[in-house]
Amino acid sequence: MIRKRRKKERTIPTADQIRSEILREKYHRKYKQVLKSTLYALVVVAAIAVLIATLALPVLQISGSSMEPTLNDEEIVVLLRTTNLKRGELCCFSYQNKLLIKRVIGLPGDKINMDENGNIYRNDEKIEEPYVTDIAWGECDIAFPCYVTENHYFVLGDHRSTSIDSRSSVIGLVSEEFIVGKIFLRIWPLDTVSIVN
Repeated sequence: MIRKRRKKERTIPTADQIRSEILREKYHRKYKQVLKSTLYALVVVAAIAVLIATLALPVLQISGSSMEPTLNDEEIVVLLRTTNLKRGELCCFSYQNKLLIKRVIGLPGDKINMDENGNIYRNDEKIEEPYVTDIAWGECDIAFPCYVTENHYFVLGDHRSTSIDSRSSVIGLVSEEFIVGKIFLRIWPLDTVSIVN
């Protein structure tokens, strides 16, 4: 018995179906292009952000209590890379493969003195330090008056009784070559976001 094969009937798409398929294909191509260009843009923005964060504005987490009450343990701050420091600014410098943060008290050419109570004098004038809550002699084994030499800074922590800083021969005057930059912005915790003075 011979069976007749049924021929598959081919349907020819209508003009509307063809137009619809062309539009769908165009949309699909355009979607891919937009997605690809968006991904490229995100990669470029991320790379630029990483470069800026690494080279110009590093982010640091505070560890320890030497800068209290100005900066507290585990706060996160942004550093501006510069060696152009002014008196009173918070600087970050490299010391034995660590980054330390202290306040700039004396610039090159300044004469720094400290009385028996821990009050600081710069060029024979007592300096006002509203950021210090515990005026103390602290860890001090250098002779006063101390003359700040060229390309060096005299730095102190705000928590004077616990800070090891330029009063100690362990750190002494900080050379400009070890200065990383200055702290200018606190970004964490969020309720304390502010410019740091």
